[in-house]
Amino acid sequence: MSFQNSQALTDRLAASSKARSETLARFRARPPADDPAVLARDSARRAIIDARETRAAAREAERLVEVARAAAAAEAARLAEAERVEAERLAAEERAIARQAEMKAQRDARYLARKAKAQRRG
Repeated sequence: MSFQNSQALTDRLAASSKARSETLARFRARPPADDPAVLARDSARRAIIDARETRAAAREAERLVEVARAAAAAEAARLAEAERVEAERLAAEERAIARQAEMKAQRDARYLARKAKAQRRG
């Protein structure tokens, strides 16, 4: 604060004392903690805080449900992929068995043809 040179020490002390007493008067003018208005304001604040916490808990629950749903979907996709791979493996085995059976049938047919040809000559 800037004071003019003509202001005396007593004037400054009086102004300081007056400011202190005004601050104290404002503090004393505040309603007591058990005043109905203060209690109503505090309960309204508490209700707002409770509602906020309830909404946050609901959001967290929704997030956890979504995480669980995503995990279940990923597990289902993994199982479906495993089943598809197993089905492809079984189909490949069946094709290999069928191919071996076909090759054996062709080999047997060639053998029988040679044997028949040899019997016709002999």
